[in-house]
This record gives sequence, C-alpha cells and structure tokens, in this order.
Amino acid sequence: MRVHVKVVEGSRERIQVFEGVVIKRRGAGISETFTVRKVSYGVGVERTFPVHTPKIAKLEVVRRGKVRRAKLYYLRALRGKAARIKEKTAQ
Repeated sequence: MRVHVKVVEGSRERIQVFEGVVIKRRGAGISETFTVRKVSYGVGVERTFPVHTPKIAKLEVVRRGKVRRAKLYYLRALRGKAARIKEKTAQ
C-alpha cells in the first residue's frame, strides 16, 4: 500500500509517501484505522492512519498479497526475504 500523507512544515504543506504492508485494520465507521509497516534503513517502522482523515491525500494499492490471517503481526519477527508476502494470482 502506498499512502500519500499531507505534511505541514512551517507555513508550507507537502505530500509525503509512506509505502509498506498493511498489517492490520480495525474499527468501523468513522473510527476505522489501518496500520502500514515498512523497513527503513534496517529499522521497522509502523504507522497507523485513520481511514477517514483529511491528512491522507491518496491511497494506492501497489500489490495484493496472499495471506490467511486478518492480522499480520508475525511479520514483525521476520527479517529480509522471509518477511515478503506472495502475490495473489488472478483467478
């Protein structure tokens, strides 16, 4: 998932891209959130976004993965190529 976030720096506003794997979704309605995880310079970074926030400029689905869990917390313990998710094939 590629999340385009509006970031305010001083008096100007810019778009910052945060790209990673969605490891969880929770809530419903206006309080719904999702968490995106990426590895930046060898350090795992997780960021939680509300679905209905004006701070998100755009959401892009880069790839869809084949998983059998609702919450992908096990990815936190995996390193390198083991942390990759197989791509879902079209049926």
